[in-house]
Amino acid sequence: MIKHIFHFIMIKPAHYDADGYPIQWLRSAIPSNTLACINGLAHDCRDRQVLGDGVDIRLHTVDETNTRVNPEKIMRMIRRSGGRALIGLVGVQSNQFPRAVDIARPFLAAGLQVCIGGFHVSGCIAMLNEMPPEMIVAQDMGISFFAGEAEDGRLDTVFQDAWKGGLKPLYDHMSDLPSIQGQPTPILAAEHLKRTAGSTSSVDLGRGCPFQCSFCTIINVQGRKSRYRSPDDLEKMIRANYAQGVKRFFITDDNFARNKQWEALFDRLIELREQDGMKLRFVIQVDTLCHKIPNFIEKATRAGATKVFIGLENINPDNLAAAHKGQNRITEYRDMLLKWKQHGAMTYVGYIVGFPNDTPQSLLHDVEILQRELAVDLIEFNILTPLPGSQDHKEMYEAGTWMDPDLNKYDLNHWVMNHPTMSHETFMATYDTLWKNYFSVAHMETIMRRATAQGINAGNLLFLMLWFYLAYRLEAVHPVEGGYFRRKNRKNRRHGMPIENPLVFYPRFWRETVAKHIGILPLLFRLWRVRAAIKKDPDRMAYTDLALTPATQQDVKKLDMFLDTRGAAEAVAKQQRQDAIVAEAKQNAAQQTSPAVDAAK
Repeated sequence: MIKHIFHFIMIKPAHYDADGYPIQWLRSAIPSNTLACINGLAHDCRDRQVLGDGVDIRLHTVDETNTRVNPEKIMRMIRRSGGRALIGLVGVQSNQFPRAVDIARPFLAAGLQVCIGGFHVSGCIAMLNEMPPEMIVAQDMGISFFAGEAEDGRLDTVFQDAWKGGLKPLYDHMSDLPSIQGQPTPILAAEHLKRTAGSTSSVDLGRGCPFQCSFCTIINVQGRKSRYRSPDDLEKMIRANYAQGVKRFFITDDNFARNKQWEALFDRLIELREQDGMKLRFVIQVDTLCHKIPNFIEKATRAGATKVFIGLENINPDNLAAAHKGQNRITEYRDMLLKWKQHGAMTYVGYIVGFPNDTPQSLLHDVEILQRELAVDLIEFNILTPLPGSQDHKEMYEAGTWMDPDLNKYDLNHWVMNHPTMSHETFMATYDTLWKNYFSVAHMETIMRRATAQGINAGNLLFLMLWFYLAYRLEAVHPVEGGYFRRKNRKNRRHGMPIENPLVFYPRFWRETVAKHIGILPLLFRLWRVRAAIKKDPDRMAYTDLALTPATQQDVKKLDMFLDTRGAAEAVAKQQRQDAIVAEAKQNAAQQTSPAVDAAK
């Protein structure tokens, strides 16, 4: 007989726009993997009755990117049901930290316990010798922190402490990252996943990364030693989601190509697709050398990978070296992108701007080269940002170098530090031009023609290009934070900003909404005509250009990508030396006769 109730409210916060309203949509871009992981662990806690068989653990999940967080409504539910509660702000990134604290305020005022976890807390604990001011303030308010990962029974302890009414100020697990193999299955209810584009779920099959990129937080939060789930774990996740009608997945591993079990995992997916008839589709993230792994691309696409995110980062070797991104070899970019295209996968890349060597002229020139010489479909321009948890942030923090104190801006879409050669205004104007130039109608036509010639669905690609461009153009948000039909609630505004009069708020909101939709109609009409012209072109399958020309048929000395910087020239020379060594070794091996052949003679 149930005697007591314990509510665990899991909230993945959004972050604020420039007007102080959470960035929220009718349909958001991607689901929260952390929310799914914590929900799966919480279900396991409930099944194991970690609070005793007389306590009913009730679980509630909210993703603020597509669902309004209403503290008053949540508290009314808790009061009606009775029992105790823990409010967990999960997966909180640095740009979401101010919003997470604001969500916590009414719960704290009502005497409820609140704990915040995620990359901001874990990154600061991992990299800084002292807790930063915003965390000290939050802790003084009564907020607890969880640093690290919650597997291996660590969520049990938090539940038990919360049940007793005694959360610790900090749960620090950064020095002991757990195995993820055999852990409870991450899951979100279909009703939540339907609020994402394409009803997509998430799957994390590995955590950690061996590389040392200075701008990256993953290596310091999830560690440099990679940890993996098994093929059986993967199948459980797939079947649990498939049973509720979910067939699309985002594999959140930062670099799936470095997962040592990639082939066994792909083989299991191939088996589910080809033997069990599951119509699965995936987005995966890989590095720029994945094509060097035998059969990797072939098996990835056969397993259902239709879209591939690649950390291209930059085409200037000097910038890559400055960021300790030595594993990216620009001489491999062309082959890598073409191999994905030849296997029917769309490619989209992250491209970082704002390195010390960058100028307005160099940025525009580099992206022009990228458009002409590389077969990239989609691109997201990321501003170099000293994210808390990265080596860049640690060095700047300890040196006392100026960084914008407003964490809400740390979203890769705002400039939060000084540049040695560009003012804030100059840089942001250039950044704006990069988006306009890449997603011009002329270049979108080129991308669609390339896709059509490679047998890729150009209509689907056009939709994604519009998603990326309009997220930035209309809403000034990063594409992964984009969505369809912006939602705003008048009372959900950043702490310290006034609640607007309804006679001002609602007319402006609907006026802006209508203006946005009407304003994009000319662009949509132009692109529809372009798409129709491509479909009618009898020679559409014969289209080719410089970016589609295999590198083996191209004299690299004629490509601007390899001529414009000293680093590029050195990279080409190094590659040519390596190729010569390999060719000589093959020739010597061919000339030598093995003992077995001699005996046969």
